[in-house]
Amino acid sequence: MNGFLEDLKGSFGILSNADVMSYLLRGLMFTLVISVIAIVFSLLLGVALALARNYCTRGPARVLQKMASIYIELFRNTPLMLWMFVCFVMCPAPAVSKSLAEMLGMSSTVAVKTLFKAIVALTLFTSAIMAEIIRGGLNSVAKGQFEAAYSQGFGMMQTMTLIVLPQALRNIVPTLLSQMITTIKDSSYMASLVTVELMACTKLIISKANAYNGTWVDRFNRGTIHVTDVFVLFGFAFLAYFAINFTLSCLVRRMRGRRSR
Repeated sequence: MNGFLEDLKGSFGILSNADVMSYLLRGLMFTLVISVIAIVFSLLLGVALALARNYCTRGPARVLQKMASIYIELFRNTPLMLWMFVCFVMCPAPAVSKSLAEMLGMSSTVAVKTLFKAIVALTLFTSAIMAEIIRGGLNSVAKGQFEAAYSQGFGMMQTMTLIVLPQALRNIVPTLLSQMITTIKDSSYMASLVTVELMACTKLIISKANAYNGTWVDRFNRGTIHVTDVFVLFGFAFLAYFAINFTLSCLVRRMRGRRSR
């Protein structure tokens, strides 16, 4: 028992190391930034897909409807991890300067390109889900809104941008926030490709925990990694994800409560 407590004390000592905490918090920051980027671009792409699937129903425009339907069903019915590896192999990446890699604190320009590809995969995957959420919002807008807009001389584009889309997006805000929670959790899949998000940083610290848990003596006696190291470090990641997502969940419940009154 005393040995376990000593191990646990050493494991908590890892989090008291300024360099370790700085590294983990940097990983948390990257997780949030990556998630926000993916959510913003997937929302924009999702709007385009939802409009194409809902309203491109006549003439040559039906090709767009078919393409949007295929895209949405393809991504919704396949795992995110698959698209991570597909994008890693097949997605082109822009040229990256070494100064940008250094500014992001990444080891090389290759790491930055890999991060770009992972963000593309997360965005493409999330956009298909966003499209269906937005379609639900569009279908919730009364048909009379279109007729009223046309009677006032509005064209199709004006009707969509000024009347229909604002109402549709307002109706689905709680659902969008729920999807934001899912996207933040999905970003952890990037740990298999990149080294900057929270789960990847946690795994890297665990692999080097013997240098921080008090068992390291010298380069010939490098100490051991304890089960408690894994417990403490993954516990930190758990609390970080939980704090962010639970806050968003409370916000979702509050907004739904207001709408039901």
